[in-house]
Amino acid sequence: MDKELLEKTANELVSPGRGILAADESNGTMSKRLEAVGVDASAESRRSYRTNLFSTDGYESSISGVILFDETIRQSMDDGIPVPNALSDRGVHPGIKVDTGAKELAHHEGEKITEGLDGLRERCEEYFEMGARFAKWRAVIKIGDGLPSSACLTTNAHALARYAAICQEQGLVPIIEPEVLMEGDHDANRCYEVTADILDETFAQCKLQGVHIPGALLKPNMIIAGKDCDSQISREEVARMTVECLTAYVPHDLPGIVFLSGGQSDEDATAHLNLMNQMGVEHPWQLSYSYGRALQAEALRTWASGESGSDSSSREAFAHRARMNGLARSGEWEEGLEA
Repeated sequence: MDKELLEKTANELVSPGRGILAADESNGTMSKRLEAVGVDASAESRRSYRTNLFSTDGYESSISGVILFDETIRQSMDDGIPVPNALSDRGVHPGIKVDTGAKELAHHEGEKITEGLDGLRERCEEYFEMGARFAKWRAVIKIGDGLPSSACLTTNAHALARYAAICQEQGLVPIIEPEVLMEGDHDANRCYEVTADILDETFAQCKLQGVHIPGALLKPNMIIAGKDCDSQISREEVARMTVECLTAYVPHDLPGIVFLSGGQSDEDATAHLNLMNQMGVEHPWQLSYSYGRALQAEALRTWASGESGSDSSSREAFAHRARMNGLARSGEWEEGLEA
């Protein structure tokens, strides 16, 4: 394990004013998103959309890394330069999604276990040679009647720790993503409890597996009530409860936390991050972002319109959202800037 390389990469990924673009949707998910905006889905249309984003002028000032899917890391830009090389040339770290998806957890109806440990060492070795310097693995935790079970928490935490250890062995910074889903009618207090449980179990497993915490990043959900809950909390309460939970359950030698947007609106995701970074306390880690839809939604709609100049308009939409979140990294975002 090259601890110096891991720590250097992890700190660069959460450098001031920058965050991560999650462009790692599976082929199936990306195809559905393209079809939803009227674009025929194919390997070429997926490549064309994503490489258009990667051609945005100056986006590297707000984006430190891009998480890619296996298909994308093997593709090239319009000028023939491999995607990982094009990112690295802009000072942006290429990353890679390495899990193979969440499947039904045996004997636990309605719960999932993320798979992909088989052959992971060899895949990480290949991805590193292709230019990747960090990786992502997502576990999904559902809140419901009697859920999550202890089995769901422990099996997913163990898998996250095993993944992280293997990635670090091969020189990749692991982004550890235990996502507590927003689906359901649970309140924010229940979200806090479950988030605390999965964080506690995950870092306990990381300790057992010898994961080097200063060479890793965490991608958690924020503390938000379920979508169907009648009692939603304010943006200020989301920020406060999220930071309280993380401070209590995340190791303080972790370099950074890169939040997922998890179905929030573009502006909510930015506003919540901004409020956390405006708090009058010194957080032990960098508070940043690893957003997918919250960075891409408007860019995708604009690109799909097919109108004259849609490529450049799409890049402008992406650049705007990246800038807004870059400002939120230092608590300098304001709603008026959205105009």
